Amino acid sequence: MSRAEKPGTPPVEDLDLDSIQSVSDLVFQMGKGGGFTAKKVQEAAVIMREMIENDSCYTFLSFPACIISTGCRGVIKEMVKRKWVDGIITTCGTLDHDLARIWKDYHHGSFDMNDAELYHKGIHRLGNVLIPLDSYGIILERKMRELMEDIWKDGKREFSTREIVREIGLRLEDESSITNWAAKNDIPIFLPGPLDGSFGSQLWMWRQTHSDFRLDLLKDEQELSDIIFDAKETGALMIGGGISKHHVIWWNQFRDGLDYAVYITTAVEWDGSLSGARMKEAISWGKLKETAPHLTVEGDATVLLPLIMASVNQNMEGSK
Repeated sequence: MSRAEKPGTPPVEDLDLDSIQSVSDLVFQMGKGGGFTAKKVQEAAVIMREMIENDSCYTFLSFPACIISTGCRGVIKEMVKRKWVDGIITTCGTLDHDLARIWKDYHHGSFDMNDAELYHKGIHRLGNVLIPLDSYGIILERKMRELMEDIWKDGKREFSTREIVREIGLRLEDESSITNWAAKNDIPIFLPGPLDGSFGSQLWMWRQTHSDFRLDLLKDEQELSDIIFDAKETGALMIGGGISKHHVIWWNQFRDGLDYAVYITTAVEWDGSLSGARMKEAISWGKLKETAPHLTVEGDATVLLPLIMASVNQNMEGSK
């Protein structure tokens, strides 16, 4: 006699290429088809839509700088433009790439290029993205000085990172920029590590000749505290780990944890790193509620993020 029992869950279904007419169709069928990460893409899209459509939820977005050197910058820009997020926590390098790409191009390369040869040609390599020297440090130094000179005319001398980023964003006048849209839509960008990049170095250089310039990081923390304790609910899309992810979950522990969470990562869990920690681990720290819809999606954000957010966009457009 067979001991087999039916699992009580839906059966796995094959994808039907002929019926896939949109990204949302594809992602929906990926959810039906299962297959490891494919199913998680659909589940992440569902959670993200819930977060966006919940007017009581303050939605955080965190991410590292590297993806801003890629076309994913456009996805994040649209999320900010459409006010799908309420606050951003990221790294100093995000400002580097977002600003630099306003004025100069980045280029396609490959992971296998000769790095010594690139160095002698004055070309930086970020994975398979090529960044000419004059598309990064040189242009940022010149443009940041111009921006700071204009900000200085207003008479203010002390800023939080959120405030200085907003002042710069308001002066950019470029609709490809995340920083510009965040400023226009009053979406705060917090940099808990503001000096670890070219943007931060330019602020330091400004202070060499303007000794009364001050950057007040604790003012950022006060504002984050106010956000956390005023929010009825909180959610987060966290792309990659490090300081950006940790700052989101750290502050949310003070309100007994996030109410929603989607985390995209390539990191492994077995080394005990923050980047590798799955979202469920945050429950043990009180950084994620036990009842919170949450998901860790393993894979490259430059593949996963466009799929997830394009699906969300099409589903929301279709429901209007």
